[in-house]
Amino acid sequence: MTDNPILVRISDSGLTVPDEQEIRGRHVVDPDGEQLGTVGDLLVDEEEERVRFLEVTSGGFLGIGQEKVLIPVDAVTRIDDQVHVSTSRSHVEGSPGYDPELAAASPLTYYGGLYGYYGMGPYWGQGYVYPGGVPL
Repeated sequence: MTDNPILVRISDSGLTVPDEQEIRGRHVVDPDGEQLGTVGDLLVDEEEERVRFLEVTSGGFLGIGQEKVLIPVDAVTRIDDQVHVSTSRSHVEGSPGYDPELAAASPLTYYGGLYGYYGMGPYWGQGYVYPGGVPL
């Protein structure tokens, strides 16, 4: 792991997801079953080829006015026809919006802040273990 995490949208990389693990386009729901949005893309670190965040889109019409937030993959509790996360709708709604320019300018601060917002340690932190049981 480098000292400066570089994450890319999987759709902008040369990486692919096996069909049985593809979750883009699925609805994301909170523990109460409330819909948070749809998985629009996955942010991966190319070095380790691991998904780090779900890019969840909501609202808008034909892509106009859509809100995008990132949810750490560590929040995923289950995947079936939907992606279930451990975070409430109200908490996700308060999350900072996804800002690719800010993320590129200061990745440790930006992604570290997101992990902190969700109450999780960043994947580059000591003792981090990639979430098991979730096929991503």
